[in-house]
Amino acid sequence: MESFSINFRDFFQSILDYFTEIYNNPLKLVILILDLFIVLFILYKFIKSARHSRVWQLLKGIVFIILITVLSDVLQFKILNYILTLFMPYGVIAMIVIFQPELRRMLEQLGTHKLLRYFGIGIEKDLRAKTKEDIYKIVIAAKELSNEKTGGLIVIERDIQINDVMDTGVKIDADVSPQLLVNLFVPKTPLHDGAVIISHNKIAAAACILPLADDKEIVNGLGTRHRAALGISRETDAIAVVISEETGKISVAKDGTLIADLKEEALKSILIKNVITKRLGDENSDKKQK
Repeated sequence: MESFSINFRDFFQSILDYFTEIYNNPLKLVILILDLFIVLFILYKFIKSARHSRVWQLLKGIVFIILITVLSDVLQFKILNYILTLFMPYGVIAMIVIFQPELRRMLEQLGTHKLLRYFGIGIEKDLRAKTKEDIYKIVIAAKELSNEKTGGLIVIERDIQINDVMDTGVKIDADVSPQLLVNLFVPKTPLHDGAVIISHNKIAAAACILPLADDKEIVNGLGTRHRAALGISRETDAIAVVISEETGKISVAKDGTLIADLKEEALKSILIKNVITKRLGDENSDKKQK
């Protein structure tokens, strides 16, 4: 029952010893400042990423439990402190199991070249122009499908690769064009059912099967295409454009949320902001699109 109390007090004693060492050797103050900067930077990026996922609610719960555990130790509530201390290791395991998709997504983002862009490295103007041109073509195709009330589902890969999803469909590997996108969703054609994946400025695959969101409070009343769009946007950082076959309305799924009934300019603005600006950095030409 005293295990948490001992560790808790040892932690503060270690901090006190560390500051005493800094006082005796002022040069280590520079190392401390650099250390704090790195920790705060990582913490900021983690919180920024977690706030757009279900992990954020879990983090608030964990902070609350930690505060209660510390308070129970200070007030000498030994039984409560013992139960909470005993619960913590199992809580970490439960977090990993329940929120595995969100945690995997954040870890995958750390392994991509996205980190380089935090420091302004590797931005290519040609890629920016090509990606913006592809977005315009996607918007034109979505508008055409909407006018014809033809169902469609277009997934735009960002930093996290979705090769496993592409493998469920038929490889295309063609340049992005509105005509091809529209033709792929023509009813009763071999590739009309499923999602089209756009990866590395190419129509990579068609008729792909996506994971379906199954939260009853979220997906109630939504069709299969919208559930699939929510599913892929939750498990990866991909953005999905959905055209409803019943109403012709255009929606966008990103970060596990659905933005419904979008007009052409709104769709263009969302895609530019999330596919270009957030990935490749801001630019004057992009600011006009916001």
